[in-house]
Amino acid sequence: MLELNQMVRETIECEMPDEYWVEAELSECRELRGHCYMELIQKDERTATPVAKAPAKCWANKWAVIHPYFERTTGQQLHAGMKVLLKVYAQFHEAYGFSWIVTDINPEYTLGDMARKRQEIIRQLKAEGVFDLQKELTLPPFCQQIAVISSQTAAGYGDFCNQLSDNPYGFQFQTQLFPAIMQGEGVEQSIIAALEKIYSLTSSFSPLTSKFDCVVIIRGGGATSDMSGFDTLALAENVANFPLPIITGIGHERDESILDMISHTRVKTPTAAAAFLIEHLKEVLDVINGSQELITRYAQQKLSMLHSQLTIVSEAIPRLFSIVKTRQEAKIDTMSQRIPMLLERRLLAENHRLQLMEEKLKALDPQLLLKRGYSITLHNGRAVKDATALKAGDEIETRLANGAIHSVVTQEGNK
Repeated sequence: MLELNQMVRETIECEMPDEYWVEAELSECRELRGHCYMELIQKDERTATPVAKAPAKCWANKWAVIHPYFERTTGQQLHAGMKVLLKVYAQFHEAYGFSWIVTDINPEYTLGDMARKRQEIIRQLKAEGVFDLQKELTLPPFCQQIAVISSQTAAGYGDFCNQLSDNPYGFQFQTQLFPAIMQGEGVEQSIIAALEKIYSLTSSFSPLTSKFDCVVIIRGGGATSDMSGFDTLALAENVANFPLPIITGIGHERDESILDMISHTRVKTPTAAAAFLIEHLKEVLDVINGSQELITRYAQQKLSMLHSQLTIVSEAIPRLFSIVKTRQEAKIDTMSQRIPMLLERRLLAENHRLQLMEEKLKALDPQLLLKRGYSITLHNGRAVKDATALKAGDEIETRLANGAIHSVVTQEGNK
């Protein structure tokens, strides 16, 4: 077998002496004693079934140069699932078999693949209509109950809490930590689990009944190469659909993850997140103080105006009273002069009316009619106008101009 393996090695060395650029996906990548050991894989584009597989090695003298440059350029470490473009040559060892020896890695290729993945995730989030959901939420005015997702031992978490507690305005904030892995491959599931714990604190969740006003996701330092865990679709979807505003402070100024894009507010660092919350509350306090000053100023202006009006009215009352008094006195004088004349006119009119009534009464005096030859027949003191009103036996009185005649009805009258 040794002779056969030697023949294979000699054949490869003779027939494949050149270096080749190879596109592959890393299914495994680990560093050991300064060397990097990789497992390369190629998948069918339609079925994602592996169609080729081979081990690769990058010796320490090359790895010490390649991987710092790769990380500075891409902002990420080599990890499983990453697509890479490797410069390799073939090597076959009689005892260890075949492997590709890596002499260079092109970070531009990986950057392009990362960019394509990011753009695909962003496109999918927009297609689902969730990309701007967090931006539509309103940060509560009194945002003081803070749920924090961070590593429990991270210095950034302590800096965040100290910044909040030592604010110059004396604002009181209450924070609760939900520990999570903030670097490496466990970032996605760890943060999602923390969000689920925050969500589960209220059975019927709504911002009005929630224990918290917002969620802050912070990363206490770390290399930019650890940012890949914040560029996943599942994490972005969970954050986008979360009902509370989420503030992120996980990266550096030039690094913007998909998590940053999807969140309500993105800041650079944990201390910047604390400064943002303090400034937000300061703005609310300024509005309250401004409103208080406005109300006070308006009340003072209103009181001053009413006092001026009262002064004007109090000064005008004596003058108005004098005018009214003068007018009333003049009216009384006029009435006192007119009353006798009016009374005299009224008396003359009434006298004339009485004279007319007296003349009418005289004309209606029954004695005048009797003197003219007329008579009046009375029954029980009342004038008889209808003969049928009398009955036989009724006593009647007939008055004449001189005297009266008393009679008894012997026959009932006819019409």
